[in-house]
Amino acid sequence: MLEFAILGLLQESPMHGYELRKELAAKLGAIRAAISYGSLYPTLRRLQAAGWITEAAETPATAEEVPALTSRRGRVVYKITAEGKERFAQLIAQAGPETYDDTGFGVHFAFFARTDQATRLRILEGRRRKIEERREGLRDVLGRAAERLDAYTLELQRHGLDACEREVRWLEELIANERSGRAPTVPNIGTAGGRREDNSPPPPGETRNERP
Repeated sequence: MLEFAILGLLQESPMHGYELRKELAAKLGAIRAAISYGSLYPTLRRLQAAGWITEAAETPATAEEVPALTSRRGRVVYKITAEGKERFAQLIAQAGPETYDDTGFGVHFAFFARTDQATRLRILEGRRRKIEERREGLRDVLGRAAERLDAYTLELQRHGLDACEREVRWLEELIANERSGRAPTVPNIGTAGGRREDNSPPPPGETRNERP
């Protein structure tokens, strides 16, 4: 998933490692917690070895970008190669089970604007099936073992079930939009108090009521 995200970001423009870290955080939001930044530079080296990215140049590092007690070195700028673009096209067209998991789905969803409609629909439908299975599993646990669970464990199970039900509704809305050719509404960011007053579907794991 980190390979996929890096190639996707470098499609937009060449970046150095510091910029990639910032863009990964902005692009993936809460999903970034599932991706180890300690693997960023090893992944970059692996992508270079595969010929999918190359070093473009070095630019001077600014003071705020250099950790304390370290030397002020130049920053290597990475850019995607023609082979890297082909690799990204292969990855973005995938719609297998790995794209239905939490991290896989989140990263692919972050690049849905570049994904063809048929692939988006397959991923959304696969994700819905996975969450429906998770929901039914939680219902089964609550139905068979609720009386044996302590209050906090029971509340945790109920919270998980509620989250599954919310995500299924959100996915069904997205699927209906895809089938009708509509895209999610772009949020109005920067309104009074920082509220996003819009009718767009929430991102994975978030509901409209939970938005700030």
